[in-house]
Amino acid sequence: MNTKSSLRGYFLELLTKQGSQERKHKSSRIAQQLYKLPAFVNAQTVLFYASLPGEVETFAMMTMAMQLHKHVALPVITRDQRKIIPTLTDSVEGLPVGLYGIPSPHPDRTGGPVDLQALDMVVVPGLAFDKAKNRLGRGKGYYDRFLRTLPERTAKVGIAFDFQIVDCLPVEEHDVPLDVIIAA
Repeated sequence: MNTKSSLRGYFLELLTKQGSQERKHKSSRIAQQLYKLPAFVNAQTVLFYASLPGEVETFAMMTMAMQLHKHVALPVITRDQRKIIPTLTDSVEGLPVGLYGIPSPHPDRTGGPVDLQALDMVVVPGLAFDKAKNRLGRGKGYYDRFLRTLPERTAKVGIAFDFQIVDCLPVEEHDVPLDVIIAA
């Protein structure tokens, strides 16, 4: 039986082995699918994540969302409260590195925290996803805690490369399934 820990190592290795041109091409295909998703088309405020090396690249997606006059938020991670605070940003250029090496909104260029009721869609990172729309995160539990606090109407969308989609992942009681997974 695969443990979450061994699966994390496996998928992190796959992400690092993928070539940059293939990653860019697939990220572009994923973005095109995202832009057509009714939840995105109708969204006014979208919480993205700032992609880390190897992940589906989200910076172009955020730029396009801004060009489409959507409010774009990024997660600010608080270690003491162990939570995500969605924070509006007006630029994805030169984001400072925050907790766990994750790019975060520049303190001087934010519109402040977003009320959870205002989030129409959340783009959720993951190391792997399964056909039941469960996700395997990096193991800190931030997203699972955060997703539980969202209004039911907020669309939870995972984005992934095709090799990150598996038949079944180990699921625990605290894990929160997503509404849609987009892969290429």
